[in-house]
Amino acid sequence: MRVVIAEDHVLLREGLVSLLRDADIEVVAQVEDAEGLLRVLAGHKPDLAIVDVRLPPSFTDEGIRAAIEARRRWPDLGVLVLSQHVEEAYSSELLAGGGGGLGYLLKERIGEVTEFVDAVHRVADGGTALDREVVAQLVRPATDGEPGRLRDLTPRERDVLELMAEGRSNAAIARELVVTPGAVEKHVTSIFGKLDLPASGDDHRRVLAVLAWLQDER
Repeated sequence: MRVVIAEDHVLLREGLVSLLRDADIEVVAQVEDAEGLLRVLAGHKPDLAIVDVRLPPSFTDEGIRAAIEARRRWPDLGVLVLSQHVEEAYSSELLAGGGGGLGYLLKERIGEVTEFVDAVHRVADGGTALDREVVAQLVRPATDGEPGRLRDLTPRERDVLELMAEGRSNAAIARELVVTPGAVEKHVTSIFGKLDLPASGDDHRRVLAVLAWLQDER
């Protein structure tokens, strides 16, 4: 796997490089701004770009804008966005584009090394990796007194939906909720029925379909 990192904080950038190299992941380029990111992506054609939401010069939305543009130019590129806090508007816009190979994690998750490396691999392979706090921001407000089909979900179905959106498989959801895989499958089927979404055997497509629906409803 070949990775490009866009992060202006030197210590964090170097820490990411060290962490990834220890996991036998090749870091082919490091940049500190959005312009540099697009330039090295064009030159190196990596499998994955790890991008800070806020980059110079204004430290507002340069990183996320570059990530969105990168996905437009290179649809097969995996993009893992890192943020200090949940930026709901930014996450909504990034997720609205659909497609696989997408992650959005809080920076504090980097310290959970095994899980972070797993997320890197998952996104590079075309899957999803969404921080539990991002999922909570996207799912919970839509279930609290707002019109729409989410209000028809049971509390357990909402738990399953949130775990689905984190990129969990049915087996992983079953372990987390301490239920049988068969029970999870029934919940998933019920969720898709209530949301008028066709059930799919592809975990990543189902996550993106649910999130796309949530964005349309908000």
